[in-house]
Amino acid sequence: MKTLMLHIRGLVQGIGFRPFIYKIALNSCIKGYVQNLSDCVVIAAQGKDEDISIFIERIRSEAPVLARIEEITVQEVESEELGEFSIRESEDYTESVTDISPDIAVCELCLKDLKEQPHRVDYPFVNCTFCGPRFSIIKGVPYDRPKTTMAPFRMCPKCAEEYADPSDRRFHAQPLACNSCGPSYTLYMMDGKEITGINEILEATAKMLEKGSVVAVKGIGGFHLACNPFMEEPLRKLRSGKRRDGKPFALMFRDLEALKEYAFVDEEEEKLLLSAVSPIVLLKLCRKMLPGVNSGLNTIGAMLPYMPFHYMLFERLDITALVMTSGNISEEPVVISNSEALETFRGIADAVLCYNRDIYNRVDDSVTAVYAGQVVTLRRSRGLVPSPVNLSQDVDGIVAVGAELKNCFAVGKGNKAILSQHIGDLKNAETLSFFEESLERFRSIYRVDPVLFACDKHPDYLSSIFAHKSGLPVTEVQHHHAHIASCLAEHNIDREVIGVSFDGVGLGDDGAVWGGEFLVCDLVQYRRFTHLKYVNLPGGDRASVEPWRMAAAYLYDIAGEVFSREYGQFFKGV
Repeated sequence: MKTLMLHIRGLVQGIGFRPFIYKIALNSCIKGYVQNLSDCVVIAAQGKDEDISIFIERIRSEAPVLARIEEITVQEVESEELGEFSIRESEDYTESVTDISPDIAVCELCLKDLKEQPHRVDYPFVNCTFCGPRFSIIKGVPYDRPKTTMAPFRMCPKCAEEYADPSDRRFHAQPLACNSCGPSYTLYMMDGKEITGINEILEATAKMLEKGSVVAVKGIGGFHLACNPFMEEPLRKLRSGKRRDGKPFALMFRDLEALKEYAFVDEEEEKLLLSAVSPIVLLKLCRKMLPGVNSGLNTIGAMLPYMPFHYMLFERLDITALVMTSGNISEEPVVISNSEALETFRGIADAVLCYNRDIYNRVDDSVTAVYAGQVVTLRRSRGLVPSPVNLSQDVDGIVAVGAELKNCFAVGKGNKAILSQHIGDLKNAETLSFFEESLERFRSIYRVDPVLFACDKHPDYLSSIFAHKSGLPVTEVQHHHAHIASCLAEHNIDREVIGVSFDGVGLGDDGAVWGGEFLVCDLVQYRRFTHLKYVNLPGGDRASVEPWRMAAAYLYDIAGEVFSREYGQFFKGV
């Protein structure tokens, strides 16, 4: 008989890991306990040598699908005989923290409970340890209910019984609730009328969408603006209200079969669509959509339902798809508060559908694509954040604030780079506030004490100004070298490479604007080997959103006066 202390690190909280350990411990004749700490899961395991060996092997081989075990450290200790295996209350006594689970799409078991479990029939927030909101509701670690936005909802006796039962799949599922005790929806009509009761809300929402209304719908990490993609008028209204002239809208389809009527879906794309991440996936169309949906492109961004409410709504809809675009005004962050939604969407939406649980961490939908059989993430947010990137270097205390456009920041904790959700374009005051708020929350949740800021070399970027105002040492990074170095870090490459970066503008070492670079570089140093020829940048930043300006600049550079004489009249006053 011996006693071992196991410390397990990785994504091992918020995904049913402790109930899993409890069950296999009982099955393996192990005494002791399992406990969440802020930086890991700790297990005291007492038993025969053979039983303990089998127990540890089962931890590795049978871990929950969503778990990611990075390290198991084992230490033999002297101990008196331990009692029957139990699950102890969480403790928080270190500055280290464990990985935090992203938000997870509703699972098949919960969709079944939605139909069959008496206290959860038609309950639009059904979830368990295998699914549901995580990062969007968490305020701190260890991941326990009092540190989430579920804290105000007191569990009814039935839910409390499930929560305390290690054999139940809802054991310590922090968003656990039911029709008796959980969050609820309210549909606010713009004429002041309010509709309550989930079935009444679903019927009213479905009728409005089918008839061409725009409805703001609160999702996991923020609001969506939803409308009928098969009618031109709601598409025009939505584009006008969002101030979104040509950028395609994302669509949510009822199911995979409905999606395949409009887009080609290969095996890898299907896996991605059906995954726990449930992202938007860029797909090639096989059937035309209205131009108002995707501006006549041959691709579309599509996703499948990932909240119980989505499934319930599609059951009542005669149409097979909905526009589900980010609930914001163009270039502003997605709206998360009910009061802000009612104010912001007045004049855009005909109704606002809210629920009374707060979103703490704003997360837009992730956007992905499959190229040559490999998944490529284009916008990393819901379902992916805040999963870290493991590095071969110690980056503890380094805060990388990102660039000005399509911003995302990262905080260093040990050898992990923890990337934020998609932030957006910092030129907008609301987005800058979102950036500052999110950075402070990441710093607090992950207990990062910054020692160094990394920022873009461009001194006028608001992220760079933020870093320089910190009062801490700052390392400036050339924009295009940063892109190449990030690829090296992602693939754990630490050697010199030829890197090619065609990514808009970045301030160069010679004071000029660089835009298409061939660099010989590694993670630290770079040498500019060659580049696109310098030309004038007509209109400054406007050239980045009106690319014809650069085409005109290159044509003028090549043809000179001939171009001016033949085509100059088209550009007068521009």
